[in-house]
Amino acid sequence: MAGGPEHVAIIMDGNGRWATGKGWPRLVGHRKGAERVKEIVRCAPDLGIRWLTIYAFSTENWKRSTREVLGLMTLFARYIQREAEGLSSEGVRMRFIGERKRLDPRLQDLMAWIEERTRNNTRLNLTVAINYGGRDEIARAIRILAQRVESGELAPDAIDEVCLSDTLDTRDLPDPDLVIRTSGESRVSNFLLWQSAYSEYEFSPVLWPDFTPEVLAEIVSRYGHRERRFGGVRV
Repeated sequence: MAGGPEHVAIIMDGNGRWATGKGWPRLVGHRKGAERVKEIVRCAPDLGIRWLTIYAFSTENWKRSTREVLGLMTLFARYIQREAEGLSSEGVRMRFIGERKRLDPRLQDLMAWIEERTRNNTRLNLTVAINYGGRDEIARAIRILAQRVESGELAPDAIDEVCLSDTLDTRDLPDPDLVIRTSGESRVSNFLLWQSAYSEYEFSPVLWPDFTPEVLAEIVSRYGHRERRFGGVRV
């Protein structure tokens, strides 16, 4: 049996549909989704989860309306400001993955600030993917390695899986044991493509604003009954 997952990654999908289904603006769903994040972060350590990675904004999400994108960026900034004290008191370390240069400078400053403020916390490692895409992450890592080769710092033959992994945004994180996607969609949407090569997947029909700690606990329990062979065979 697999035991409990230590690293759970979540594609938080369905905020907009949850809101429009109730006749509300999509941003109302995103605000409700942010409240759900707080609950999941709070319950995760009690389920044996030490690493929690959530997909907040993808490189493709810039295609959404300007109003929705600006609203999301404002929501991210407010979450950092409002939750900083609570995250610190609950022993949560918060960090971010993704390309930051396109983000508003004020948001970038807030991200760096809370990363520094919570860097010594150890109860839960919370990683938020903002302006993140798995393909973009791998391409950025390859450019870095190419520059090191060009400068003579790195030999081409020295580039292997470990070398590439150590150049990704997630170099300080373990690979996810379990990846969950909410809202009934069965696709990975460019999330942790390299890191999830041997992750278990769970596609939940529940929209993210309705994804309660009880739903997470059920999924974690089911994970414990899976057999993970990593390409091997059962003896």
